[in-house]
Amino acid sequence: MNWMDNVCYVLYVFLLTGCLGDTQFFFRVRCSGTGCGGSLPDYTFVQPGVQQSLLADGAHYYGFSYFRQVKDKDSKRGYFQKSVVLITKLPYTKLFSHLMGVIAPEYFDNGAVSLESAGHDIDRWPAPLPGKPLSLPIMGTVIEARIPSKQDKPASVAASPPGAPGPLVLPSVHEIDMYRLLYPVVKYIHLLWELVLTNEPIAVVASSPTICSEVVQALVNCIMPLQYCSDFRPFFTIHDSEFKAYTTKTQAPPPVILGVTNPFFIKALQHWPHILRLGQMAYDSKGQKMSKSGGTSSLDSKPGWEFFVC
Repeated sequence: MNWMDNVCYVLYVFLLTGCLGDTQFFFRVRCSGTGCGGSLPDYTFVQPGVQQSLLADGAHYYGFSYFRQVKDKDSKRGYFQKSVVLITKLPYTKLFSHLMGVIAPEYFDNGAVSLESAGHDIDRWPAPLPGKPLSLPIMGTVIEARIPSKQDKPASVAASPPGAPGPLVLPSVHEIDMYRLLYPVVKYIHLLWELVLTNEPIAVVASSPTICSEVVQALVNCIMPLQYCSDFRPFFTIHDSEFKAYTTKTQAPPPVILGVTNPFFIKALQHWPHILRLGQMAYDSKGQKMSKSGGTSSLDSKPGWEFFVC
């Protein structure tokens, strides 16, 4: 199975979730098989000045998906179901998630001509050189961004308020709202930080691809500016070519952070030492209840922690 098959399976699995409306999430797959790396730009010329944690990944692809599912009486399935996906080797989560939020709705409303227009705009983008302001025109708007460099010092950049005139200023190309995502488990944030720092295997079980992909990325980002050097999969499915390697019980779990939504993984990963379960209510209200637990009887004798957040 090559990397394109893994991408297709990620999107196919999401079609079966029954979610109505628009949904965004992102994923990461290993670069393998025919055509790996051949169709994407070589970013080695910008690597020397980039922060270690933001280097282009030669071994993996990042995918940013915008999925729409709405009822359609003219469709044989009864629904309009389609995804727009951006594939890149750059880990700029915030930038590309915002970009998909601009391009995909235009495509759903106006068809392929919107993708052609977006492609022409992106072709005019400057090289992503670190430390220099970038003006990125896209479909009648402009995104102002900056790639962090090794010489940067911690500082804050003001973002444009919603509806503000002029270009949209992204305060960061990679940082997501860690407080919102990790607030339900803030009581254990130091423990989670230690687990990520020491490359412990962690499974994030969530109710949607959006939540699990963002929480996995938040965990990876929590040790920045240090680079997380092990594998991480913001949204992982049972159809992935590495499913058996990550779920086998004949050897210790590998150092990887997995984001999953399929309840099957609760059983498949029961031998993992650290499992973080996140319910939808943890992000729908402020009345979170948290508990540290050994889990079910099958987990009582296992080392590590299992968190339940409802």
